Amino acid sequence: MEAPTSGQLVRSHAAEPQIKLRASNQPEGPVTTKDAVAAEATSAAHHPLAHNGAGSAARGATNPPNGRMATEARTTQADRSHAAGPQIQLRASNRPEGLVTIEGDRGPIEARKAPQNDRSGGNERSGRAAHGANGVFHKRLGPIDFNASLKAGVFAVKYNLAVVMLFTIASNILVLAVPIYLFQISDRILTSRSIDTLIMLTAVIAGAVVLQAMFDAIRRFILMRTAVEFAAQLGAPILSAAARASLQSNGREYQTLGDLQQVRSFLVSRTLLSFFDVPMAPLFVLAVFLVHIHLGFIVVGTALLLLILTLLNQKATAAPFATANTAQVKANLHLESMSRNSQIINALAMIPEAVRIWGHDTADSLKFQVAAQDRNIAFAAVSKASRLLTQVGMLGWGAFLSLEGEITGGMVIAASIIAGRALAPIEGAIEGWHQYSQSRAAFGRISTLLSASPLNFERLNLPRPEGRLDVERLLYVPQGTKKVVLNGVTFALAPGDSLGIIGNSGAGKTTLGKMLVNSILPTSGSVRLDLMDLRNWDQRQLGENIGYVPQDVQLFPGTIKANIARMRDDATDAQIYEAARLADVHEMIANLPHGYETVVAADGSPLSGGQKQRVALARAFFGNPRLIVLDEPNSNLDSAGDAALTRALQHAMEQKITMVTITQRPSLLNNVDKILLLVNGTVALFGKRNDVLKALSARGVELDPGTGSFGHQQIQQGA
Repeated sequence: MEAPTSGQLVRSHAAEPQIKLRASNQPEGPVTTKDAVAAEATSAAHHPLAHNGAGSAARGATNPPNGRMATEARTTQADRSHAAGPQIQLRASNRPEGLVTIEGDRGPIEARKAPQNDRSGGNERSGRAAHGANGVFHKRLGPIDFNASLKAGVFAVKYNLAVVMLFTIASNILVLAVPIYLFQISDRILTSRSIDTLIMLTAVIAGAVVLQAMFDAIRRFILMRTAVEFAAQLGAPILSAAARASLQSNGREYQTLGDLQQVRSFLVSRTLLSFFDVPMAPLFVLAVFLVHIHLGFIVVGTALLLLILTLLNQKATAAPFATANTAQVKANLHLESMSRNSQIINALAMIPEAVRIWGHDTADSLKFQVAAQDRNIAFAAVSKASRLLTQVGMLGWGAFLSLEGEITGGMVIAASIIAGRALAPIEGAIEGWHQYSQSRAAFGRISTLLSASPLNFERLNLPRPEGRLDVERLLYVPQGTKKVVLNGVTFALAPGDSLGIIGNSGAGKTTLGKMLVNSILPTSGSVRLDLMDLRNWDQRQLGENIGYVPQDVQLFPGTIKANIARMRDDATDAQIYEAARLADVHEMIANLPHGYETVVAADGSPLSGGQKQRVALARAFFGNPRLIVLDEPNSNLDSAGDAALTRALQHAMEQKITMVTITQRPSLLNNVDKILLLVNGTVALFGKRNDVLKALSARGVELDPGTGSFGHQQIQQGA
């Protein structure tokens, strides 16, 4: 989509008709659908951006709750409206089916003129005009390649495991020293009665045993450092990807950090060492074959039996382990919720209920874990019995072969020890199969999270926004439900505009506020800042130009200074003070015992609810953002806090910051230019403050003097 040049915009703005609202039989306020369409068509005829997303009056119109408004007007209607002259009067001759938008005060936003000596191409001029930037776009940033981080972590693991395999081969070869020692003592030393041979053989075997212990320790050291390196490589990418993915979920992606711990634990476990020893089993089987072919076939048969038991164990335990893990994740989410709401749980005596909810999911997890572990233990017992019976059988059959004169007694003992060594890693792999299956599933979730993260895509670092906000046909249906929270929400704000959003509880005000700051993503539609969809902004740059005070204020553990600075290490004292001054909280902070260095706990103590809200307001003003969204910013404030908030809003208007305030108190509506009324997730009214208030009053909808609230029934009756 190309924006017109600045010259086109200037001419379009100069030709814009002045639209007035007048009522004949109906009260002054919302206009009828026909007249609104005609007026918008006239504006569209003069503005080339009216149908291409430039923020025309047509874009600001929304569908009324009980009626349907046309999205575009015919050319003949536009011509007739234009012929009437620049002064267009709108009359509400018929009673509207629903409340409609009052937005006829402006057309497309005038862009700055390009420099006269600018000889660049049209696309570059359009980009500058659309964004109001004095310079060209910044350089294109490289993507945050989580796939590269994942590959780097996997490569580090594979490389280190290859080194561990070399030490495993050397260690397993040296394990043969003890069977060889027993064989030599039984068949050579005891028959020759040579003390010198015994001393030399003992010294050599002792050295081999010490060297084998060193190699085994070295591979454990390597595995420990491999686990640490893997966690260090993927810890930050997983947390970043989880934070981004939580926009479309309930935050379960944060559980992936637990998956990282699961993989890290597996890398230092005995189970992994058993897996490393399994490939060496053929070497020991070959050594048994060298003793006698009958004994070799006994070992091979037992090894095949253990492998079959391993496959059966995997199939029998995979499903219950997966179900147990899912239930445990749900239990962990409930536990985190209890931690966040501990004060409410204690105040309302909800401990038994909270424990019951957590216990239900935990019980499901334990039930399936017990079922899976029972099967795992049964297979492990069968495998252990098979290994011990194999050794007994080898000793018995070896003794028979010795009596027949085919092998010696020392060979029988050595073959039995080697066979035990060949079968032990297979048995260990069966016992640790649960840990392996969980770690494999955990790594799969890690790979999926990092590979599918939208942060992998390339972003353009745009010029600093001016604060123009365009909301287009927002639809939001929460995952797992069919309830429509927002439906067709559309409006536009010019840089420096201030908007008050009002409506009943459950109308979708908080959800809309979260979408305006990209805290949650819409099911369809878009929110644009300076014409660019919020999803296409560089996340860091977008966050630096947005301020947000949520309805439920949360502060991070740390000092007030750090919280205002958004926990950034590069924030200067001047920036922190400027944010506190704009939010008018400097005096409040100065009265605290340690001022800006006051340490705040995770629950916000020692600050009160109102003080937390004011610190959050200063955090929203940090960095001179161009768009600030305040969700019930005075819900916990006293009269002094209300006065400070009013001054902060005035500061924002002076700084030409685009402000969106969600409120139920009429006092804050005195500090906004426009008002938007949400009813059941749709825009019922949107326009200048006085026009909307008059429209509400004309329809018998009066704001409550204490709360500013009103009922759905009033709205429906007034409509």
